[in-house]
Amino acid sequence: MKLTAKVFGLFVAIFVALGSLNAQTMDPVQTESGPATNARPNPIDDVVESTITARKRVLPYDQPREADIFWKKRVWRVIDVREKMNQPFAFPKRPFVKILLEAINDKERPLRIFADEEFKTEMDTSQVNGLLFKIDTVPITDPVTYEVRNEIVRSDIDVSSDVQRIRVKEMWFFDKESSTMQVRIIGIAPVLPIKVSTGEKVGENIMFWIYYPDAREALARERVFNEMNDAAPMTWEDVFENRFFSSYITKTSNVKDLRLQDQYKGRDLLMEADKIKNEIFNFEHDLWTY
Repeated sequence: MKLTAKVFGLFVAIFVALGSLNAQTMDPVQTESGPATNARPNPIDDVVESTITARKRVLPYDQPREADIFWKKRVWRVIDVREKMNQPFAFPKRPFVKILLEAINDKERPLRIFADEEFKTEMDTSQVNGLLFKIDTVPITDPVTYEVRNEIVRSDIDVSSDVQRIRVKEMWFFDKESSTMQVRIIGIAPVLPIKVSTGEKVGENIMFWIYYPDAREALARERVFNEMNDAAPMTWEDVFENRFFSSYITKTSNVKDLRLQDQYKGRDLLMEADKIKNEIFNFEHDLWTY
């Protein structure tokens, strides 16, 4: 009988010890810097954390020999973000122009910006940030004295909706070594419309030029909205390198340095732009004999 009581007491002691151990395990983690907190993973807006885009490597361009390039042509074109194929450029959460502005204001590795398409005159970020707002003088009438006074009002410009055109400068060339026609994008420039007080557009102003080869690393870290599949990540570097955009030609290298709209009007302008596109497309095929 005594032995049974001792065994029962031993079991009670074991259960008490296990209960105390479990209670210590379930208690919140004690930290020296503050009160106890529950260790939980950070929430993610996805099934799993996406790291493919962050680990993507940008392959350097293959540099052909100058002697192997026996034909090349500079082409300027415009990407209109209002076209259906170009809608990702105006994605409300991450519009393309906002990505460029963040890249040039990056404190660690800011992108260089230029005032000209030859990339000779470098600009300061303050010059670009000054284009993001405008200052107007508005007459205000005092309701008591009816005295009219002018007040300076600052209004911010919504570049996400105002920038509807993006200029692209590129070089088409034929590589004799590989017998292929290739294209390299040289520069990208967002265009900001100039509006009067009534909201009517009276012109446009190039915000800045970016040397595209320098921007490839930054564009490769930014995902593009894929309407067909959210699990198929595509970056802005993929968009430009694979030419997943719609555009129209506005200028080619010529002796007078004129744009197409300076030489043609209306229907002739559209036909000439389409003619240049077909000439570049057919140049490679015309070199072969069938």
